This record gives sequence, C-alpha cells and structure tokens, in this order.
Amino acid sequence: MINRQSQSTNKKLFIVFEGIDSSGKSTQAELLLNYFINKEEKVIISSEPSNGIVGNIIRQALKQKIVFSRNRASFDEQMAYLFAADRHDHLYNDFDGVFKLIADGYHVISTRYYFSSLVYNCDTKEQFEFVSSLNARFPNPDLTIYLDLSVKESLNRLDKRSSKEIYETKEKLIKVRQSYQQIFSNYKGKFLSIDATKTPQNIHQRVIKYIENKRW
Repeated sequence: MINRQSQSTNKKLFIVFEGIDSSGKSTQAELLLNYFINKEEKVIISSEPSNGIVGNIIRQALKQKIVFSRNRASFDEQMAYLFAADRHDHLYNDFDGVFKLIADGYHVISTRYYFSSLVYNCDTKEQFEFVSSLNARFPNPDLTIYLDLSVKESLNRLDKRSSKEIYETKEKLIKVRQSYQQIFSNYKGKFLSIDATKTPQNIHQRVIKYIENKRW
C-alpha cells in the first residue's frame, strides 16, 4: 500500500492562495502552516506584497498613505511595475527568496502571486497584455488554491474592518472576480477552486485532501 501522505510532501512545495479581498486567504495559509508543522516539516508563510522595501511601498500605496497618481490607469500601471519588482525579489533574493527557502527544505505558502496583478492592476485588454508581459517569466506555483467568494459577501466582510484599501470597492471587486474566473478557466497548472463561504475547517480539509492525494 502506498503511503500517499509521506509521498505527497517529499517535494517541497510553493503553494499560493488567491481570491478577492476577505476570501480567507490568510486564515487558510495559517491553517496549512500548522498542518505542515504538525507533520514536523519545515514551512514558512511568505506572501505578497513582500516585507521587502518595494513591498512596503506597495502596502503604503494600497492604504493611500502615499499617492503616485490621481489617474487610476496611471496608478495601476505604476503598481504593476512595483508588484513585478517586488515579485522578482520575493522569488529570487538570496536571503529569504521563495526558491532559496525551497532549496533549504521549506514548503513556502503565499497569499497572492502574479494572478493578483493580472486581475487587480488592469481593466482593459491592452492593460492586461501589459501586465502579462511584466509577469511572463515568473514560474507557476506548484499549487494554486482559489477561494471563490461573491462580491456581496466580500463587501459584507470588508465592512467589519476599520479601514479599506484602494481596490476594495464594489466596482473593482466585480471586475476582479470576473477576471479571476476567466484566467483560471484557461490555467494549465495544478489548481484547486473552493467555495469560500464554507467553514474555514471545511476549506482546510479540502486543501489537505488534495495535497495528500496528489502525485508531486
């Protein structure tokens, strides 16, 4: 009998959670972190924007504490450049980059990756092609988990927060959710879509079942 559980995590995995705002990405990342820890495997959460210099600039811009441009198209283009620069550092820096961590024996869990740039930093076909070109050389993760949440539920959850970021509006989230669905309908990498209205533990169990039964 094959021990699928030990076989599935022999390879160190780069796992990404994606979804619109308040879909539960951080919660699921923490649950998955604890799962690997309980299996006595090395694991780390390393999300985007990163904690690096460029990542911190992005966070300030999203909170509108710094303003690059009042024109939304120009702002999105500037953010796309910043996210691509931060993503390159996140993946490849020699200190705590994703691939350095994997080489050191860690599973790496990220909330958000290049998919987020493709849905948040562009509204038109031309903008999508531009953002796609900036991210074309970034590799696919080993597994992408999309937490699918309605815009209505996202806004209900966001209303419970003390502050909102610049992209957390109904109009933007409608476009973002549509873009996610279009992108993932054509995505060829390992992919799991889960209804984000399920309980956190229910979602977590689906994630674990997929990981343990997949041949990596």
